[in-house]
Amino acid sequence: MKLIQLFLFAIVFMPLFLNISALPNQEEDDLYYYKFQVPNENKVSSSLAVTSRFLSQKTRIPRLTCNKFPRICHAKGSPGPHCCKKKCVNTLTDRLNCGMCGKKCKYNETCCNGKCVNPSFNRRHCGGCNQGRFWEL
Repeated sequence: MKLIQLFLFAIVFMPLFLNISALPNQEEDDLYYYKFQVPNENKVSSSLAVTSRFLSQKTRIPRLTCNKFPRICHAKGSPGPHCCKKKCVNTLTDRLNCGMCGKKCKYNETCCNGKCVNPSFNRRHCGGCNQGRFWEL
């Protein structure tokens, strides 16, 4: 019983003794600080340092969104001709905007010509959009 108490006592107080012995000596820190301290002859005031950071920042050009400029969606390289939630999308093929903005296709469906179809069971869209059954060709 005394062995268990001694063991628990050691477990509880061992971290305390280790933390006290691991604390740095204040005198050694002061000597190190004074030995390697560089004189601050060209010290800049803190207010100038703060403002110069803001002056050196570049202002961002505002991004053109299709809700303000709808013709962006008709530009070459655009993802699609329709604007849905500030993004250009193709409503004929987009699963999240199939046929119209906000109409989502289910998990196993894909968007073909603006309609949600299941390519596993649809005769006209077998395996993908506008692909007939390969055994009927």
